[in-house]
Amino acid sequence: MPTLPEIFSLDSKSALVTGASKGIGRAVALGLAHAGADVALLARSTGALEEVAEEVEKSGCRALVLTCDVSDPAQVRQAVSTAVTEFGQVDIVVNNAGGFDFAGPFLDLESSDWQQVMRVNFDSVVHVCQAVGRHMVRRGSGSVINMSSIAGLGGVPMLSTYAASKAAILSLTRTLAAEWAKSGVRVNALTPGWVSTELTKNFVGSPEASAGLLHAVPARRWGQPEDVVGSAVFLAGDAARFVTGCCLTVDGATTAYVGGPAMVDLLGLGRIPT
Repeated sequence: MPTLPEIFSLDSKSALVTGASKGIGRAVALGLAHAGADVALLARSTGALEEVAEEVEKSGCRALVLTCDVSDPAQVRQAVSTAVTEFGQVDIVVNNAGGFDFAGPFLDLESSDWQQVMRVNFDSVVHVCQAVGRHMVRRGSGSVINMSSIAGLGGVPMLSTYAASKAAILSLTRTLAAEWAKSGVRVNALTPGWVSTELTKNFVGSPEASAGLLHAVPARRWGQPEDVVGSAVFLAGDAARFVTGCCLTVDGATTAYVGGPAMVDLLGLGRIPT
């Protein structure tokens, strides 16, 4: 039986993190490196990835910068192939890339708004899971961590596209966990609450929106990207070796509150610029 520090170690493992240039993706990529993993960093911004790579290498681990639009399946396949070639294998995948360009009433949605959010938030997870899943299933091991959100656990007025995409991720996570369990591949999801990132800056910066959101967070603060890191490291390694199909919530007790997972009335705010 490994000792407590050993069971959380990611030494000799290799990870691939999408959306790794900023926010939660950056924090998780650095957290995996500090736990001992080499990390392939994926995002569309090469310059930002190179900055993260420097931080990864300061921890003594290898970093691989892979400029990639994860909504493009061909680019995803190439990135995964390069990571496998460079590292020899990919043991951990964190599907973190995502966002939204529209916050407003469902009836104001254009079809392009819906398609864009689903393409970036959900289709990208499908592309990565298909590309890396073949490698992991063939090897008989691996940990996939899909970044969902508490928005995927219930209705969220004014964020219908985002909420629907995150709910789809939870369903896919459970399905792949069941399909791949006998192959030794674990698939889990993280469901962060309201975290202060580039994605939520307009909510954080709006006194009305911020107050409305935090009123429903018992911890009474915005989460920080670093608050998600420990849960990701746990799910990535042997400490969670019998954990699959799990949706681990990191939300300051927001979804434990009697109001339910949405916890916010944004109906009076109109369309929020994103």
